Amino acid sequence: MLYGAMKVSVGAGLKLAFRPWVEGKEHVPETGPAILASNHLSFSDSFFLPAVLDRRVTFIAKAEYFTSPGIKGRLTAAFFKGVGQLPVDRSGARGAGEAAIQSGIAVLERGELFGIYPEGTRSPDGRLYRGKPGGLGRIALATGAPVLPVAMIDTEKIQPPGKVVPKLMRPGIRIGEPLDFSRYRGMEGDRFILRSLTDEVMYAIMKLSGQEYVDMYATAAKRMLAEGTGGAEDNGDQPRRGTERTA
Repeated sequence: MLYGAMKVSVGAGLKLAFRPWVEGKEHVPETGPAILASNHLSFSDSFFLPAVLDRRVTFIAKAEYFTSPGIKGRLTAAFFKGVGQLPVDRSGARGAGEAAIQSGIAVLERGELFGIYPEGTRSPDGRLYRGKPGGLGRIALATGAPVLPVAMIDTEKIQPPGKVVPKLMRPGIRIGEPLDFSRYRGMEGDRFILRSLTDEVMYAIMKLSGQEYVDMYATAAKRMLAEGTGGAEDNGDQPRRGTERTA
């Protein structure tokens, strides 16, 4: 009930203000479970994607969004619950990963849509980083749900770091054809299978987004930037994004 109300209010407001365009919406099944595996450019990705779809999409969010004190904290928690996000405690890396996996499996076993960012965190520079294999691979193989690659386009340009007022522009969403990994069922304990599955999904996302691919984890790139040692070098092998769509 709360999700429906939030979708009408927040979703309608986003579509009215930003007019996001979407391609490949027909690939999302009308019923049954599916995994939406997306690149991650902005905090707003988890809002724009559900806004353009008719079905509920559940994402994982850090527990701090649900446990902050005071009136603001309660309002924030209500908002995140309303837009279909589940809290996961990230205080212990291994425990957090397992909790996220079990939450995703539960969502899919209910026949719903589950959204996941294989990169594990937002891209620090707009490029596409290596996907983390454990979460996506284990959830896909445990449930047998199809994986739909998703490319968010230009969402990072709406509200760059340090900017309070968002820029009114049209972001985009491209949804690819579902990927079937049933050939790997029962092999979720094989790390090479999980790596292969994840790389296949990341390649599909790269083709949809046009992003340059960087063969390192985004968390490592962020750490390097924070330490002042620089990020991944631009090798020029992959095209940079230039996909902003005009009105």
